[in-house]
Amino acid sequence: MPAFTYQAMDASGATLNGVTQADSERLVRAWLKKQNLIPLEVQEIEENKKSFLQTEIWSSRILSQGELTLLTRQLAELVNAGLPLERALSALTQESERDKVRDLLAGIRSEVNAGAPLAQALLMHPREFSPIYCASVSSGEQSGNLGQVLERLAKDLERANALQAKVFQALLYPAVVSVIALFIVLFLLGYVVPQVTHVFESSHQALPLLTRIMLSVSGFVQHDWLYVLVLLCGAFWGVHEALKRPAFKESVDARLLSTAVIGPLVRGYNAARFANTLATLVGAGVPILKALQSSANTLSNTAMKADMLVAQDMVREGASLGLALAQGKKLPGLLPMFARLGEQTGRLGPMLEKAAEQLSAEVERRALQLASLLEPLMIVVMGTLVMLIVLSVMLPIIELNQLVK
Repeated sequence: MPAFTYQAMDASGATLNGVTQADSERLVRAWLKKQNLIPLEVQEIEENKKSFLQTEIWSSRILSQGELTLLTRQLAELVNAGLPLERALSALTQESERDKVRDLLAGIRSEVNAGAPLAQALLMHPREFSPIYCASVSSGEQSGNLGQVLERLAKDLERANALQAKVFQALLYPAVVSVIALFIVLFLLGYVVPQVTHVFESSHQALPLLTRIMLSVSGFVQHDWLYVLVLLCGAFWGVHEALKRPAFKESVDARLLSTAVIGPLVRGYNAARFANTLATLVGAGVPILKALQSSANTLSNTAMKADMLVAQDMVREGASLGLALAQGKKLPGLLPMFARLGEQTGRLGPMLEKAAEQLSAEVERRALQLASLLEPLMIVVMGTLVMLIVLSVMLPIIELNQLVK
């Protein structure tokens, strides 16, 4: 069904803008008149035709994570200030700087004006609003605490964005250094070493072992790089296809959790996201079983997700949340402990939120620690490789000088 943007005037003379779906422009105008609005302009939204690559690879969400967080924060403030939901959405629509965001908010406002709950209007845009987000909004609407729930959502989104940004920044420098070092080494082996050592080949002098090794590696880089590239692409494709098998992926994820350095970081990051989502849903009044199921969907590690499904069955059968979370031994012990304390004190939501904060702080500390270890390691590896390449060039010169003397 095509979508239309419209501009209409209400009984007070105010101009309203919005987006709606209908089979024709005439039906849109008829719908506006039923709403006691005078249609001023109705225009069909034309969808740009995209190629397969653009549709599958380059298509993106309208709202970035930062925009979604800001939108949630602004909507929470407006609702808490006592502004009706329709007027709050209208204000956000008018303040939007991008046309796509303006159309998105106008469409949501149109659904709300037609009598749909906000959560149902958000569910019509699954790329922008996750099921967890919509479930929290629905609970807020049903409990009459929409403003507080939106404020909690905004806070949780800000915390999640901050954690992701800190982990990314901590690991960005070692990654950049590694890529630059790889290109420098390939340049030296593929161009510099052959140019310099070619001078000594005409002298028919036996080259040192290190120089011969570097020449062999250089020849391989010069002539056989395409085979290596094809091999790497084939290996990447094979691993990608193998990871589509649930059993294989779960075994790989379980082994990843048992590694010395990366394992605690992966476990902590997933546990922090899980605890943060569970605290949000429990605080919004979502039933514990539904909250546990939705929170498990945020886990990227399938081994941890499988444990959470077992925990969900245990809670359904009457076990406490703390006992269910501790059964798999894959979550950090901090989370089951805080869950037990929350159940005993009747403050499960706040205790889960504190657990999420401590887990996030621990993940940040481990990420910084890993980055501090990788940085000198990259420098040592880079220095060693450059030293070997320089030695492979200098050794023939030293031997030639000795022969001259």
